[in-house]
Amino acid sequence: MRVGELSRRTGVSVPTIKFYVREGLLHAGELSSPNQARYDESHVRRLRLVRALIDVGGLSVAAIRDVLAAVEDPGRSVHEVLGAAHDRLAPREGGPDDTAGEAAREQVLALIARRGWQVHGEAPAIRSLADALAALHRLGHTRFAEMSLDLYAEAAERVAASDVAYAAREAAREDAVENAVVGTVLGDALFTSLRRLAQVDASARMYGPEGPAGEAERVRGSGRVGEAGRVVG
Repeated sequence: MRVGELSRRTGVSVPTIKFYVREGLLHAGELSSPNQARYDESHVRRLRLVRALIDVGGLSVAAIRDVLAAVEDPGRSVHEVLGAAHDRLAPREGGPDDTAGEAAREQVLALIARRGWQVHGEAPAIRSLADALAALHRLGHTRFAEMSLDLYAEAAERVAASDVAYAAREAAREDAVENAVVGTVLGDALFTSLRRLAQVDASARMYGPEGPAGEAERVRGSGRVGEAGRVVG
């Protein structure tokens, strides 16, 4: 197919396709004449992957280039490619190195040890998680971390097991590593959206008209509250 058809099939403009080729995100087409190139299904697949990583995963062109280089390196295992994707996903900027930050890092390392996770001590996600915990501490929400950390870790283990199982479905290395990257980058967006939907549902059940908190609000609105919370008409 020519570049115009490739553009129509993927929804990516011709100038953008040429930009991706220059940036190394897309392999060049096969020259059919000095000014014409032909493309095949591998280009369609790669373009759709690149657009998904940008539009849904929020990765930069530089980050995608690094991830794709790892995917295409036959010397890297699926585990190493997944690590490369993690490194590019983790925020580069951290919070201040104060007492709260140091305590949060120790809390993360204790969690890793408690759950027996095989994670090296310099994994970027350790810093990301420590930054989040430190921010909770500084805001006075330490209780939230105490209540939720292991619960979140348990849920993350189940999701991660599903991610890895999806990657393992493919026998070919190229397909397996692409599945691993897709499960990591797009899985983040999937999990975040599902969590927000579940929060809306949980909030409705608790604070909606039929929930216990909603019922309490109606009672308070229908009369004055006397001693010990008893409503007086």
